[in-house]
Order: sequence, then C-alpha cells, then structure tokens
Amino acid sequence: CIRDRVSTQSTWGYQVDVAENYKDAEYFIDIRNYDLVLTDWMLPDGDGIDLATVVKNRSSRTAVVILSARDDKESEIKALKSGADDYIKKPFDFDILLARIEARLRFGGTNVIEIDDLVINPDEEKILYQGDEIELKGKPFEVLTHLARHRDQIVSKEQLLDAIWEEPELVTPNVIEVAINQIRQKMDKPLNISTIETIRRRGYRFCYPAPTGEEKKKKKKKKKP
Repeated sequence: CIRDRVSTQSTWGYQVDVAENYKDAEYFIDIRNYDLVLTDWMLPDGDGIDLATVVKNRSSRTAVVILSARDDKESEIKALKSGADDYIKKPFDFDILLARIEARLRFGGTNVIEIDDLVINPDEEKILYQGDEIELKGKPFEVLTHLARHRDQIVSKEQLLDAIWEEPELVTPNVIEVAINQIRQKMDKPLNISTIETIRRRGYRFCYPAPTGEEKKKKKKKKKP
C-alpha cells in the first residue's frame, strides 16, 4: 500500500512520519516542521482538505499533495483552493508520485530562520550571530531550532522529545535539560544574550530578543492582580 511504500524513508532518502488518521496528522503538524505533507482526501476521522488548511495556516511554505479517487474537475479545484499544491488522482504510478514529490520539494521555500541579529540555518546546521558563526551542533542545535520555529509557544519536554528524538520512549526527559544547558553555556553566556526561557512545570519558550523596557511595561499592565 502507499503508506508502507512512503514510510520506507531510507529507501527514498526522506525522513518520514506516518499518521494513521487526521488527529495524529494534526498532532505531528503542530509539533514538527515539514517540507511536504502527503495526504489522502478521505481519512478515517476527517479529510485531507481540512488538513491542507491546517498545514498552510501553520506554515505557508510547507507543500501539500492530496491523493484522491475523485476524478471530477470540481473536486480538484476545491482541493487546490483549500491550499493543496498538487492533486493526484487514483490510480497512479508510484514512481510518478515520487517524481512529483521531488519536483514539489524543489519549489519549496527557505528553512532559514532570521530573528534580529540571529540567523539559524537548519539545512547547513549553522548559526550566525551578528555575522559570526556560533559552534552549536547536534541535539542542542535541533532544540534551539525547534523552539525558534515555535517562538510564540511554550513547548513541553514531551513535545521536544517527540519532535526531535527518533525514539523518544528510549530516552529520559533530562536529555532536554542537558541540551538547554549546552545552548546556554556555548551560546547565550559567551554572547551575553538569552534565547531560551524556562517556564516552570510547563516547558520552554524561545525568548530572543528580550522585550524592551516599554514592552515589559505593557505585559505587566495586562496581568491581572
């Protein structure tokens, strides 16, 4: 089946997550960053049209390809208007599907994250601060990148484990603390900046750049007594 063939990521050179239903897909999309989402129109608990909208709201640069047995013009138009970048009718040749996925990925946008003087390039595993390269690799780099991509959110240890470690059930949550500590020691401390805030009992939040004095005052005013 298509699911089994796509999930053999080592064969095709892609890192792949497979979701059994709409709910699982929505969970993965919320905690991870994808270059492309391949979905069937009909899902056990929803449909790919709604999922395409979720994906595009989350990240407009993520490509969406919808597979469907519907061969009428109206369905194809509906899928494309929902946010899908391609619509492939069943039955189809798997090699052609793979070629169209590769073509779609070539049109993808950049993964580079730029926040003030900080530039994070996930593809090259490189960090620049005010033009100078910062030596931070491996899991600490991935943790920093994930938090920067979700900088408006508080991310729990469990979410970080699921998003970054291939077998999160085989590691303990303290690996996150180790990674955070390395970020602070190798990057924050030498540069005299702060990139990650610990939110007690909830997780972590990307906090660079730090709020200005005026912004801090505004936040305090919003807090209830």
